[in-house]
Amino acid sequence: MHSFSVPFTWTLEWGLQLWAPADGRRMSYAYLFKYIIIGDTGVGKSCLLLQFTDKRFQPVHDLTIGVEFGARMVTIDGKQIKLQIWDTAGQESFRSITRSYYRGAAGALLVYDITRRDTFNHLTSWLEDARQHSNSNMVIMLIGNKR
Repeated sequence: MHSFSVPFTWTLEWGLQLWAPADGRRMSYAYLFKYIIIGDTGVGKSCLLLQFTDKRFQPVHDLTIGVEFGARMVTIDGKQIKLQIWDTAGQESFRSITRSYYRGAAGALLVYDITRRDTFNHLTSWLEDARQHSNSNMVIMLIGNKR
């Protein structure tokens, strides 16, 4: 007979999910929050992820296919908090995949390129998607990127 542990989640009243190992192991953090980065292709979503997680800049980056993932630990009021950041593909062909990552997200970073007006014009569509596929309490932040 095989046994395995499946992590379980608590869904808080405002829709955020906290994860805990099913086998009772202690986590190295008090809270886990998930954020997604959304916006058109080429606006710098992956560069923002890399800067936030590794504190480095990479001027040239391949297009994201599907989703990329990163995490960072922060300490607030003496508590370790793990931030998961999900970098989604901006291509229209991946839009349905991107929608599945809204679930359980505490926030979304809605990114546009300040040098490309079309990416700003597409924000309405991204914002509608975020509101439709997430909980109503998800925080949405607008970020104008590049120079």
